[in-house]
Amino acid sequence: MNRAAAIMAPSSAQVVDLMVRRMERALRERVRYRYVQPQVLREGDSYRIQSPCCSRKVDPTGGMIDIALLVPHDDGHWCLCSRDHANSTWEPRHQDVSLDVLLDLLCVDSERQFWA
Repeated sequence: MNRAAAIMAPSSAQVVDLMVRRMERALRERVRYRYVQPQVLREGDSYRIQSPCCSRKVDPTGGMIDIALLVPHDDGHWCLCSRDHANSTWEPRHQDVSLDVLLDLLCVDSERQFWA
């Protein structure tokens, strides 16, 4: 790589920051629980989304709970998982689609799989 290309190439930290900001921007357009502010956290190669527990079903005090995990695949597709709070596991819900599609599914959440 020549020096000019090295200067112009974004670092992996910059790419992560852009991904987090992209997800945060998409989450501002969600349908459910618009009055809370979810957080996007890096977890390995994946992105974990936490939100205050609005329904108080999972956390009676309304504390932060995990609601979704976005997992990138090597082919450019993603997997969207919801949290099974009773078993403390992630459940794959939508796989092998683009990040934009998954963010739309997460923000609409018509089946109430994510926003608890």
